Amino acid sequence: MTEDVLISVDSRVGRISLNRPKAIHALNLAMCQSMIDALLKWRADDGIDAVIIDHSEGRGFCAGGDIRMLAESGAKDGVEARAFFHTEYRLNHLLFTYPKPVVAFMDGITMGGGVGISQPAKYRVATEHTRFAMPETGIGLFPDVGGGWYLPRLEGRVGVFLALTGARLDGAECLALGLATHYLPSEKLGEAKARIAAHPDRIGGILGELSVTAPPADITQHIDKINRLFASGSYEEILAALEADGGEWATKQRDTLGTKSPQTCKVALRQLKEGGEMHDFAAQMTQEYAIGSRVVQMHDFIEGVRALIIDKDNSPKWNPATPEAVTDDWIDAIFAPLADDKKWTPLT
Repeated sequence: MTEDVLISVDSRVGRISLNRPKAIHALNLAMCQSMIDALLKWRADDGIDAVIIDHSEGRGFCAGGDIRMLAESGAKDGVEARAFFHTEYRLNHLLFTYPKPVVAFMDGITMGGGVGISQPAKYRVATEHTRFAMPETGIGLFPDVGGGWYLPRLEGRVGVFLALTGARLDGAECLALGLATHYLPSEKLGEAKARIAAHPDRIGGILGELSVTAPPADITQHIDKINRLFASGSYEEILAALEADGGEWATKQRDTLGTKSPQTCKVALRQLKEGGEMHDFAAQMTQEYAIGSRVVQMHDFIEGVRALIIDKDNSPKWNPATPEAVTDDWIDAIFAPLADDKKWTPLT
């Protein structure tokens, strides 16, 4: 058990509250293991009808994983980083296959690892504070924790756009895209949780009664452009399309992509293409673990964390430095399956 996550039971509802506010509740290994232990216990407990996942205090639901630890491990032997990924992905898969309804309250910053523990939930509640993103291309990682499953299943090429640019969505946009199932004012969350604890058989009705009409979703104005400009499976062709368009929105996206790791953008494009064709979430996590096992020890991730998180100079030196220099063979090596004794496996 770790104090970084608070595990409790309220009537017939299991409660998981992330409790690492100074790190915006970023996940570490002990937190993932505590959540797994609680979920397994509740899965077998006839006295528990549903599970709530939220955060204890502060401005975010979950900002991701323990990126600094991952980079420090990657710069050495990568053992600690792989152990974290293995456990985190087991948690993601356990939630995806969980037989009891899970309610995730995505109030505030919901990024990376926070996406991985909210998207498998049957009920995903956004608020006016929600800020949702998969920003991994900016630090040389990739949109993991099931990003290769969820993102290609969004409308058109929106998932590709989110994966490549790391664009942030507000709560209304999450609702419009189906990343959230309900939109509640943040002041109603306490009432929602109390009523769910009292009536876990009425979760959908309770959230529906407390929902309000969301503001207009800005991203919906751009979906036609996203579908047209991000249509290609080739990263170079996407960049060329944005440059050829020349409009204000396209230029902004092109400038954004100019700051991202070319390697990671190519990894993400292939990850989403193959993930969109997969029929099994466990297979997705097996692939993402193989990618993560390698990327965490590669130059771009260690350099991206240095530039954006440690030194904060925001000027990473990517290597390979250009999309053209990231060859198909280079990406093939990142995606190659791991040996049987090193593969990710779900919980039995």
